[in-house]
Amino acid sequence: MTDRPLLLLDVDGPLNPFRSRLAGLRGYTSHRMRPADWMANVDPGSRTARRGLRVRLHPAHGARLQALPFELAWATAWMHQANTMIAPRIGLPGDLPVIEWPELFAGDPDGLFWKTRPLLAWAAGRPFAWVDDMITPQDRTWIAAHHPAPALLLRIHARHGLRDRDFTTLTQWAEEVSAAGR
Repeated sequence: MTDRPLLLLDVDGPLNPFRSRLAGLRGYTSHRMRPADWMANVDPGSRTARRGLRVRLHPAHGARLQALPFELAWATAWMHQANTMIAPRIGLPGDLPVIEWPELFAGDPDGLFWKTRPLLAWAAGRPFAWVDDMITPQDRTWIAAHHPAPALLLRIHARHGLRDRDFTTLTQWAEEVSAAGR
């Protein structure tokens, strides 16, 4: 563990801009993968299962993420498969910490995003930035009321994925948090 804030990364949306209408986003490469959770929801004999899930990834994102002043961790439904399927394709180490969700896509009694409560428990009071495409204003309000440390909830549009401005925002926020903690 370090003194740096956590950067909690989702895959689909921020790293895989799956809602993009453009087949060839600049710099992205397309991969066919078969993550277990996705495979559990398709007919195993179908053409879809044979082809696999199309995942678009930018090979430079790994180096850019590692250059940020954060401790990286996965906050994705891909869980440990993010280390084996995503990390090698973007240049991240294959042993990043993973938030293990108690139940994928579980409903929340207060209408929060299903990741919000387990993510906050996993952060254990540490400063964090959370990069996801499903963050809501309700999640922001709830985390502000229940988390004792600084938190940046950065919603990424699933059509665009991480952009230069997002890396800038993350860097500036981490520097502010570090300066305030001195």
